[in-house]
Amino acid sequence: MSLGHPISVVVLAKNEASILGTCLASLRWADEVVVVDDQSTDNTVAVAEQFGARIVQHSFESFATQRNWALANAELQNEWVLMLDADEASTPAFAQQVQRSAARATSQTVAFRTCRKTMFAGRWLRYSDGFPVWIMRVVRNGFVQFTDQGHGEVPVPKVNGTIGVIPEAFIHAPFSRGLGDWWGRHIRYAEREAWLECQKEANLNWRQLVSQDASQRRAAVRSLSRRLPFRSGARFFYQYIIKRGFLDGTAGLQFCRMMACYEQMIVTKKWERLRTQTRIATPATQTVAMRKERPSAKWPTATR
Repeated sequence: MSLGHPISVVVLAKNEASILGTCLASLRWADEVVVVDDQSTDNTVAVAEQFGARIVQHSFESFATQRNWALANAELQNEWVLMLDADEASTPAFAQQVQRSAARATSQTVAFRTCRKTMFAGRWLRYSDGFPVWIMRVVRNGFVQFTDQGHGEVPVPKVNGTIGVIPEAFIHAPFSRGLGDWWGRHIRYAEREAWLECQKEANLNWRQLVSQDASQRRAAVRSLSRRLPFRSGARFFYQYIIKRGFLDGTAGLQFCRMMACYEQMIVTKKWERLRTQTRIATPATQTVAMRKERPSAKWPTATR
């Protein structure tokens, strides 16, 4: 039981039995922990029950949709809610700041920006992952909505109210399931990013490149990068040189290389989709060929 302001925690899960325990063990301070499970076929539910979490089932469509569903339907007991994924974990200092911030929030405050420390090979990727990247994860229930963006969500969406800041970071361990799992997920993410880019070119607001808001600058840089030739190389240069990823040692080098490869996967999958869309068929077979080969305008099946 929490000794501070009451907080509910929502954890998204899908076949996370191997890592969920670490997340839930770090949340013993919370008044309520709810695991939103997407029909796991492993022991995810058993692990959640072992740690005293309440389990609700809901099919995953996207991160934003799943978080919004939990806020509206999981019958959360408390006004303030912390949102985590199964590969994330709290720290005592982070928990203290969440409770303190919620207790001191004004009536106009509807959410808090948070940040996370990405871990790889036992090392915090302080530079190559661009720390701190601000994301909205602590929210006042009933006052905000999460918004989809690419394979993930808008880091800090527009809200009707004030967003505070929790400077203490929580832990993100995206490699906790192994490199094979990380690559598999990013292949799927690249497919969805390519689909989105094929629908329309991302708008670029040049003023946001010099905005004082870090979230706006990051979005503008991302939009600009999509217009650059050799964008995979540009991403490596940005993360490893400009963001000083080399200071993260070998782990930083490998991470920047992997993110450059991920960028190239998006480029290649986008090229494949556009090539299929514009392939020239003979007049006699054009209609049939287009019917068979045109990529679906429907968003690719969501996967975690």
